[in-house]
Amino acid sequence: MITSSVRQISAAILAGGLARRLGGADKASLVIGGARIIERQLAALGTVADDIRIVSNDPARYTALGVRVIPDQIVGAGPLGGLHAALADAVHHGVIVLACDLPFVTPALLDALVAEFGGGEEIDIVVPRSARGLEPLCAVYAARCAEPARRRIETGELEVRGLLNDVRVRELGPEVLAPFEDGSLFLNVNTPHDYARARAKLN
Repeated sequence: MITSSVRQISAAILAGGLARRLGGADKASLVIGGARIIERQLAALGTVADDIRIVSNDPARYTALGVRVIPDQIVGAGPLGGLHAALADAVHHGVIVLACDLPFVTPALLDALVAEFGGGEEIDIVVPRSARGLEPLCAVYAARCAEPARRRIETGELEVRGLLNDVRVRELGPEVLAPFEDGSLFLNVNTPHDYARARAKLN
């Protein structure tokens, strides 16, 4: 049962990757459980956020979804460039940011992240810590993080996790995530093997 409710918060799906390990496939459009990953994510985000966009330099892929598609403001900066574009374009102070290869993110998790972020006065990012480490592309950012992201891009420091060193971070650890985690919450689809695993989850 979904208990989350739409709030005044922005959201962005980063769909600009090259997917080299998937032969250049559009990861966001891979079908899992009868729906494209991006459709699954939009459904989850729609229960929480009232301002949603997709960040992609190929808007034609997503026109039929009826969601705003914006390009990177700084070209060639990878996921950090997509993150920067999402934060710079956001209507609200808080911004949920999702990589497009996470098919099993749930409304309950998103709601928990937004609730932890609150008004964002005391923290800049709420980020989950899964078994594999921090998940900065499934997190809530203050829109003001656009500036430190831009500075990192200008100096060639493009690792998204590096941004966490420049701002105030609150982690949600495994103990907090346990009610939402069934072993697939942060399963990301980067390879054909990952895709097969994800599809098998819903068989």
